[in-house]
Amino acid sequence: MKEKKVAVIMSTYNGEKFIKEQLDSILNQTYKNVEIVVRDDGSKDKTVEIIKEYQKTNKNIILHEGENLGFIKSFFELLKLVEADYYSYADQDDIWIENKIELAVNSLNKLDNSKPNMAFGNSDYYNEDMKFIGHGEKNKKYSFLSALFSCVGQGMTMTVNKKTRDMIIEDTPKTCFFHDWWTYLLCIGLGNVAYDNVTTVKYRRRKENATSEGQGYFRLIMWRIKNLLFSNGMKDIKQQMINFKDYYYYELSEDKKEILDLFANKEYNFFNSIKKAFYPKRIRRSIIDDFMLRIIFLIGVL
Repeated sequence: MKEKKVAVIMSTYNGEKFIKEQLDSILNQTYKNVEIVVRDDGSKDKTVEIIKEYQKTNKNIILHEGENLGFIKSFFELLKLVEADYYSYADQDDIWIENKIELAVNSLNKLDNSKPNMAFGNSDYYNEDMKFIGHGEKNKKYSFLSALFSCVGQGMTMTVNKKTRDMIIEDTPKTCFFHDWWTYLLCIGLGNVAYDNVTTVKYRRRKENATSEGQGYFRLIMWRIKNLLFSNGMKDIKQQMINFKDYYYYELSEDKKEILDLFANKEYNFFNSIKKAFYPKRIRRSIIDDFMLRIIFLIGVL
């Protein structure tokens, strides 16, 4: 049987310092039927020049140069640029463990690919110079309810099937918190999520990183306060839920419809906020995160 084709899609922006290590780690994967599709999001440094140099000896690297859209829109645009059986998100500055793609393909091959499916692993944290910082959370727990308010999977660990890609292209959200969060929500809502409790990525933490992953506890709290209360973070999460409800409500199971009816509402309602704040099931994994979320429900931010 012919190996299924995997498209590794990477959005780059001023990544000259680290992109060689990332490309090398993808090219050295144990799984070989891989095409690397890069969309450069308007880099001002030598990123494009480096990629073109790699293309001279690697015919399976495809480069698209575009205007600056921001990484979320850039990744969604990338999904339109290639046909494959499976798609793996890749950041420009990490290093992949050599069997990352193989593990994901093995997991996805066991699922019903008529549904949107996602396989993901874990990551370990490194600093800018690739000095080990610590292990990522291993025993990840997830549900449709928790997926509305947090994404347990990191984009660079995710691989999805063509059904997922096709659905994202058909209904690309105008607003979402992150591209990987939307992908995760789609798969856990309408398909399957397969988690492999192994490290598949060396995640390089830099000052420019957009997410909170791998930060110390105090910095994590500050990041959440800043991005969820004093920015458009909560607004984007709310709109993401509303978009998902608008697109897929009638395709969901009854229990998931009930969850969206409670939590994904455009207008503030005092009695509804009370119901959300005292919802009997744990929503976020940690007690402090769950408590903070319920306070946000009460004050009407979300």
